[in-house]
Order: sequence, then structure tokens, then C-alpha cells
Amino acid sequence: MKRKHFIQYFFMGALFCGSISSIAQTAQQTFTVPLAGNAFITAGQTGNAEISGRNGLVRWSSEKEVASVYFRAQKAGKLTLKLKAKNDGGRSKIEIAALGKKAIVDVESTELSETAALLIDIKVPGYVQVNLTGVSKSGRRFADVTALVVSGEAASNGLIYSSDPEYYYWSRRGPSCHLNYTVPTAGNVSYYYNEVTVPPGEDKVGSYFMANGFGEGYFGIQVNSETERRILFSVWSPFHTDDPKSIPEEQKIHLLKKGKEVHSGEFGNEGSGGQSYRKYFWKAGVTYKFLLKGEPDGKGNTDYTAWFFIPEENAWNVIASFKRPQTNTYLKRFHSFLENFSPNQGYLGRKVEFGNQWVYDGQWKAVQEASLSVDNTYRANQRIDAIGGITKNGYFLKNGGFFNEIVKPGSKFEFVNKGKAPKIDFDKLP
Repeated sequence: MKRKHFIQYFFMGALFCGSISSIAQTAQQTFTVPLAGNAFITAGQTGNAEISGRNGLVRWSSEKEVASVYFRAQKAGKLTLKLKAKNDGGRSKIEIAALGKKAIVDVESTELSETAALLIDIKVPGYVQVNLTGVSKSGRRFADVTALVVSGEAASNGLIYSSDPEYYYWSRRGPSCHLNYTVPTAGNVSYYYNEVTVPPGEDKVGSYFMANGFGEGYFGIQVNSETERRILFSVWSPFHTDDPKSIPEEQKIHLLKKGKEVHSGEFGNEGSGGQSYRKYFWKAGVTYKFLLKGEPDGKGNTDYTAWFFIPEENAWNVIASFKRPQTNTYLKRFHSFLENFSPNQGYLGRKVEFGNQWVYDGQWKAVQEASLSVDNTYRANQRIDAIGGITKNGYFLKNGGFFNEIVKPGSKFEFVNKGKAPKIDFDKLP
């Protein structure tokens, strides 16, 4: 995640106010929904079709490729849907489908123009999925489609969709959401402990389930591909930049040690600093334990160390230990978050559960409250499918998939933690 986005969501998440509908309300009843920020290839992904960040749906040539466009209607009523499209000189027919209704429209102009319409009826306000499927073509491609044009009664209170080009990339990733834990002590906290379970089916490619977040970094698990998963631990440099090569030597993150099979190096583009990861094919439905330490070294720096409990070994494994210069702090801002880092996977939903959080300030103390915050994408009203709440064992976060439930950012969740405190011999940790 981008550092500036991280800092803004952390300090501003609780400031969200006002109803979503009032923010979106406008007198205009016709909306141009750009595919560049609101569409995905939801079938036939192995073909050539893609969603361009500037031009929308391009290189669309196979009947197996389905493009889906999403927007959120704020009230019930009828809507008219048209495409803004062009082709490469041939003639094509495209099926538009939404809410059980279908229409086949012609695209035969080499200039962008509006197609014929599909009429739908919104029974319940919420997100609408509009599927585009190629039926026939005389040229190489069905069409280049830049936008979905939406008008009608159900649009009179406004629509929610990604309208700002600055957010197209982030909107296709989907909004991130975060649990900010209330730390039950004013003492110096040197350890965070958390347990994370990803329910079966929620482990989509592109997901990052962050367990132990702190003021200077993050520690969690991710799904990098169908065949690769990682345990990831990173610490930001105190020098704010997206280019790790520009960090002065005296402000670089220094690796103190790393565990077996752990890769280490630098990261950039989302802030910069030290990064470590271990390839480990963790499994959905299994609860994993995370332990993080952060203490000043007495010389004006702070050392951070992350351990992950490997169930197959019944043992704690060190991921890495980093020294952050020009830093003198114990652990601050205990939090967890859920994000999708793959824009092409943003139409898929994901969920994670967190339980049995503890902090250590000389003795273990249970966390029994958390609050929900969201990122800039949500707060800018570009996309709002992100929530959090309580489970029977703790808390959960959910995002993606264009679901309709809303939990107001800033909401607090109280949970009586009856779990057992960690039994860890710190001196025997690797």
C-alpha cells in the first residue's frame, strides 16, 4: 500500500461522516461510468482482452471473454444502460446483461458513439453488475468500449463509481479496510501477538492479510499466485520516498538477521524500506500465530523482529529482524488490515478473521476493542465494498466483490477476549 495512503487512512479513518447517498447526490441524472476504473475481465481471462487504465475495454476478440462493469445505485427505480464504444471498421453485436435482462446492440462506427439501450429495474439499491459479451463481429475485434452511460430514475440520487482517474487503479484493487486495536496499557509495549484465519474460499490471488501492523511497518500473509504464498514482513525507512535508492545511508533499514528460506531486500513504490518474505503455502481454514517485537536499542534506533508459528513444525520461526535508524520507540498503533494488491482481481471478494490479540508490557494483556477505518478510495466515494465487525472468536474484515452491506467507518467493536495468553519463552525464540 502507498505510504501516503496508509498514513492518511490511519489517522483519518474515524473522521468519516455523512451518509453515502448525500455525498453522491446530484441533480444530473445521466452518468458516464468509465470502464478504466470500474470494469474487469470476469471470464476468458486467458484471452487478449484487457481493461486499460486510459481507454477501458480494449483488445476484445473472443466470445469467451466477458467484461463486467460495476456501479452502485442509490435508490430503486428504472435505469437505461448504453455503451460508449467504437470498432476497427467492421460491424459487431454485443450483448449487454444486468439483473436478468439482456439486449443485443450494434457497434459499427469507428468513432466513439452510444449504442442502443438496455432497460433494467432496480428493486433494491446497491451495486449493479453489467456483463458485456461478444456475439458476432466482422472485424478483428468486437469493440473498444470506454464507458457505460447510465440514466433514469434510479440514478436521481446519484451513483457510486470510480469517477476520478487518479483512483482508477486503486478502485480496481478495491478499498482497503483496517482494524485499529485499543491497546489496554499505557506502558511500553514490546510485543504484539495475533491469530489469523482466512476462511476457505476467501484466499483469492492478490490478497494481503496483515496481522501485526505497527507505526513503522507491517507483518502478515499474502497470496501471490495460484502456486505461491508468502509470509511478508516490512519496515519503512524514516526517509519518506518511493525510491529506495534515494535513501541516505544513515536512514536505511538494516537487516540484523533472517530466518531459514527467507528472502530480504529493499522495497519501493509504496514508501521505501526493508522487506523480507518467506515462501510458505499457508492454508485457508487454518489459524496462524504472529509475534512481533519492537524495542529501542538505546542508541537512537529501534529493532523490530517478526516470528511466525509454523504448525507443521510446532515451532516459532523467525522471519527477520531489522534496525530502523533515527527511531526511539516501543510498539505503537497496533492494527490489522485487508487489501487486494492485484487490480485485475478486485471484483472478487475476500475475508479474514482475527482473534486472541495480546500486547506485552512486562506482562501479557488482552485486547478487547477495535475500531474500523478505511482508505482514501472508500472515503473519496469511489468504491465502498469494505466492512469489519465481530465474530464469535474476535473480529473480521471483508472487502471486494461489490457487496452491499455497509458498516460505518469509525465504528467500534467490543469483544471480551477469553483466549489464553501466549506461552512464549522469549529467550528461546530463534
